[in-house]
Amino acid sequence: MRSICFVFFVFLALAARSQTTEISAEGKITHAITGKGVKAMITYKSMPTGSITGRFNDSTFSFVIFGTAKYLIMAEAPGFLPATAIVDPKDIDANHKVVRDVLLTPEGQTIRLNNLNFEQGKAVINPKSYAGLDEIVAMMKENDKIVIQLEGHTDSSGDAGANKKISQDRVEVVKNYLLSKGIGDDRVKTKAFGGTQPLSGDRSPKAQSLNRRVEMRILKN
Repeated sequence: MRSICFVFFVFLALAARSQTTEISAEGKITHAITGKGVKAMITYKSMPTGSITGRFNDSTFSFVIFGTAKYLIMAEAPGFLPATAIVDPKDIDANHKVVRDVLLTPEGQTIRLNNLNFEQGKAVINPKSYAGLDEIVAMMKENDKIVIQLEGHTDSSGDAGANKKISQDRVEVVKNYLLSKGIGDDRVKTKAFGGTQPLSGDRSPKAQSLNRRVEMRILKN
């Protein structure tokens, strides 16, 4: 009987300890091209109510997550375009942390949507890309003056006309996703380049993959 009671109390102690273990969100603010740290004004708030908020003026951030709410991270620095990231407690690692770095792109340059993927040869968004698109939605809802242009690119292989069409179809389907989340039609422009603006002239599979992309240009901030 005593052994059973002992096991029971150990179980309760471990359960109580697991419930009080803090989960923290942390990350770095880095230059999208050089990878160097950038000192920025970093703000965060719980979603969707914004009842929990905080602010840092640094190149790193760390704060405690309460409950199961997601948090919106916003970073701004002189000479850079604003950037956002969403912290989801479901992404917790073995160290009870959710790590999300934020990339800042210099003003005047396009932002490559690195986490945006499509089904091969189609204008169908991979569902795993929705989280990244939701961060764009959050940024545009935070600043209702932002107007963006989505720019579609393919590699240079194949028919030029077909390449331009699929690049147009892909930016249109991304636009439609943003509109479905409440972003106004007049705030999202699109432009298709096909394979006319490759990042690399190399014909290797890796280079061609680099050339297939959607970029975001902030027209008005």
